[in-house]
Amino acid sequence: MKSIFTYLSKRMPALALGGTLILAGTALAFSEKPAAKSEPKPTPVNLALDERPVSRDAAGRVSFAPVIKKVGPGVVRVFVTVKAQKTGFSEGSEMPDMLRRFFGDQPQGRMPRRGPGAPRHEGVGSGVIATKDGYILTNNHVVEGADEVKVALQDGREFTAKVIGRDPKSDVAVIKIDAKDLPAVPMADSDKVEVGDEVLALGNPFGIGQTVTTGIVSAKGRGNMGLDYEDFIQTDAAINPGNSGGALVDADGRLVGINTAILSHSGGNQGIGFAIPVNLARDVMGSLIKDGHVTRGYMGVMIQDLTPALAKEFKLKDNTGALIGDVTPKGPAEKAGLKSGDLLVEFNGKKVTDSRHLKLEVARTQPGQTVPVKILREGTAKTIEVTVKTLPGTEEVAKAEKDGNDTGTLNGVGVADLDKNVRQQFEVPETIKGAVVTEVKPDSAAAEAGLKPGDIILEINRKPVKNAEEAVRLTENPSDKTTLLRVWREGGSRFVVVDESKAG
Repeated sequence: MKSIFTYLSKRMPALALGGTLILAGTALAFSEKPAAKSEPKPTPVNLALDERPVSRDAAGRVSFAPVIKKVGPGVVRVFVTVKAQKTGFSEGSEMPDMLRRFFGDQPQGRMPRRGPGAPRHEGVGSGVIATKDGYILTNNHVVEGADEVKVALQDGREFTAKVIGRDPKSDVAVIKIDAKDLPAVPMADSDKVEVGDEVLALGNPFGIGQTVTTGIVSAKGRGNMGLDYEDFIQTDAAINPGNSGGALVDADGRLVGINTAILSHSGGNQGIGFAIPVNLARDVMGSLIKDGHVTRGYMGVMIQDLTPALAKEFKLKDNTGALIGDVTPKGPAEKAGLKSGDLLVEFNGKKVTDSRHLKLEVARTQPGQTVPVKILREGTAKTIEVTVKTLPGTEEVAKAEKDGNDTGTLNGVGVADLDKNVRQQFEVPETIKGAVVTEVKPDSAAAEAGLKPGDIILEINRKPVKNAEEAVRLTENPSDKTTLLRVWREGGSRFVVVDESKAG
């Protein structure tokens, strides 16, 4: 029987091992933040951290009850409602497999009906209270596309939650409820977790209510699951659909990971579960709360793992490190002096084990920071200083709000520079200059006007656009809410008028 990798929210499809995530459109490519409203800017998040190493003595434990009493109140149920029209399937139409897995089997495979009017689809996941004032960590795939999110606490209270931000690239999302003095779960340093450590998984499997299972850390640093940024903790603690967004805690009751997926023949637990390390989750959380999207570092290199054959050709002693295959012209790496054929063995003082590990470390680096990079070039070790820049594609045309008000037009549109990879992806000729649209939020005026990811913005209000930075500048402090765009699409240019005064 074929193995499958399955997200644990009850509304997510499975995907073939080694394949790609079965998600609508290009959801994996971009971060998302809901439309802005007039409200105060959030205060800095105050996390409870306890980064001491876990106790690893050999003494047996009689019961985990004291740990569960401490942690259990901080793990919540997340209820998601999605209107049927968002799926594109009407009442009485055939329900695709991916929705059947979410909503359960209906008579003749038809869409479920929830009372009069348009049907509503409901899903159940889990979440972890990260701060006493109501910030909750969960998975992106739990709340993606939701019209309404509700949270139920262990004490019986229910709240309507606001989605603060989502990051499909790491499958992390942050939601917020209006409450005080909540039982936040303390966070450990997940880098200190070791294979063999005892862990507990808490969540809401199959929507039956909070459930606790126990196991060990089976492996660290797992990847190749279909996300852009992966560093999964693997565990044999029993986790099942509905556990998505739940807590993986150590024997001291500290959060070490966010339960996300399972590897299974049947879709149920078979002892191979995956959790996002809390260090990665809290980095993403901080960016989502502060900026509404995740800003990642960028070095401008095409890298690959070092195979035994490559190690032999490059006269290297072992197979660790990341080999540079190409360097992006005018990128940070080229400016620093890195070349094709260099082997990166250390980044900012940390040993580089493979290309995935390097990608994670670069992404976590603050743009503008200068870091030491140790390389091997023709057998000689060198240390080069590289100033990390912002990853292309994370620029937003409408910049972050000030005092809750938009400062520009084209809100909900993301843009990136036209580099070699983007040109190849969207089949853009070298003669075309401008900024590529990477994201258009479904409820935005730009989407209503017909702007699409892959469009190349050539002009904004009849002024030429050379790159993403210029596109951002040309949308700042507009005289009105109407924007005239000239875009290139499918071999030709056309004009698009985006009128944000009529958005929605």
